[in-house]
Amino acid sequence: MNMKKKILLRSLTGAPIGLTISTFITIVFSALLGNGEYFPVPHELAAACGSEINAVILQTVFSMLYGAVWAGGSVIWEIENWSLLRMTLTHLVLLSAVTFPIAWFLQWIPHQVRGACLFFGIFFVIYAGVWISRYLAIRKQVEEINRGLKELE
Repeated sequence: MNMKKKILLRSLTGAPIGLTISTFITIVFSALLGNGEYFPVPHELAAACGSEINAVILQTVFSMLYGAVWAGGSVIWEIENWSLLRMTLTHLVLLSAVTFPIAWFLQWIPHQVRGACLFFGIFFVIYAGVWISRYLAIRKQVEEINRGLKELE
């Protein structure tokens, strides 16, 4: 399967996953902070959009875009002629370039320096988890290849 088709298929799979995760997060935040009420979007986003339903529609679209980019971006890890450093930096830049503007625009983070710093701190912790999982998968592939080569000797 060519790379473009792989990216498209993963993105189409990632879009509903992004929406599911976003919805789950709103449920958790509402359960923890809502005093029995459900808050599908931040109040600031609803105010900026003129209504809650407009904000929900906007958040839905961007949550799907967010999931699509994360899933489509996973193809970077399969570019065999790239070093791990190049894959990591490309993946990190791509996801940062999409994640921060969406989080800022949708009011998922406070529009203050502290909010941006907190966001990037959380983002990098999550990213480190993703990176470690990819590193371990790549290391396992290398070990399997080396085992196969030893068997051929």
